[in-house]
Amino acid sequence: MFIHTSMAIFYPSRNHGVFYLLFLLLLILVSSMCVLGRPATFQQDFRVTWSDSHIKQIDQGRTIQLVLDQGSGCGFASKVKYMFGRVSMKIKLVPGDSAGTVTAFYMNSDTDSVRDELDFEFLGNRTGQPYTVQTNIYAHGKGNREQRVNLWFDPSADFHTYSILWNHHHIVFYVDEIPIRVYKNNEAKGIPYPKLQAMGVFSTLWEADNWATRGGLEKIDWSKAPFYAYYKDFDIEGCAIPGPVSCASNPTNWWEGAAYQALNAIEARRYRWVRINHVIYDYCQDKSRFPVTPPECFSGI
Repeated sequence: MFIHTSMAIFYPSRNHGVFYLLFLLLLILVSSMCVLGRPATFQQDFRVTWSDSHIKQIDQGRTIQLVLDQGSGCGFASKVKYMFGRVSMKIKLVPGDSAGTVTAFYMNSDTDSVRDELDFEFLGNRTGQPYTVQTNIYAHGKGNREQRVNLWFDPSADFHTYSILWNHHHIVFYVDEIPIRVYKNNEAKGIPYPKLQAMGVFSTLWEADNWATRGGLEKIDWSKAPFYAYYKDFDIEGCAIPGPVSCASNPTNWWEGAAYQALNAIEARRYRWVRINHVIYDYCQDKSRFPVTPPECFSGI
């Protein structure tokens, strides 16, 4: 996680010109970096958003257990919001018959009509069926950009890393460093892109059997409750808000670098593999919802 720092200004005498110059160089360096890194922790950097009794810290607080039963689901969120960067968590999803449950990890501006949001939603399954991850993107209040991918492993058997990279050039959703979704910044073509609002980091476990599994055909089997999901290894690298105004627009932030402005050759190959073999729904191909293909669907990677 990035934490903004500031330095007190001092005024050296004229006999300390060299030290003054070195100080100015250091100040410029710190200002350009904007941030001092440290690992994120649940206690320091997150808060419970609902149903405190259903969130437990285990392994001395290094792992968080979320619980869903007939009484309630639960959720937590970062204490501050961020502008651009990379967020990731390791998650172990609900095992067994998890139909009707949704485990979510997402970024949200927490605003109403014009919210920005970047979603990972893990849709539960009937035993033996693949887990589906739905991604969605809201920009300037407009969503309805759902894509669904069947995961190529059992995400309830062990922890896997889920990440969101968000910079001025594109948004990339990763599963174990494999890109599964890319949304380019095409503002030049009049397509909304989330860059005006800071977003918090959220996680929830909740019941959505009206739509989550096979369009709501598969309902939660409450005899299998309670349901558990686990989170650990929180990593947030971005510009905390409030903080130095220059941070979010600083081109020297690592996530804005040339290596992160487009997929590299290996990432592009992995992305094509996911798109060919594991995508089961793409709003860009849904003519019943969108007789005219949305313009961002032509942007490629």
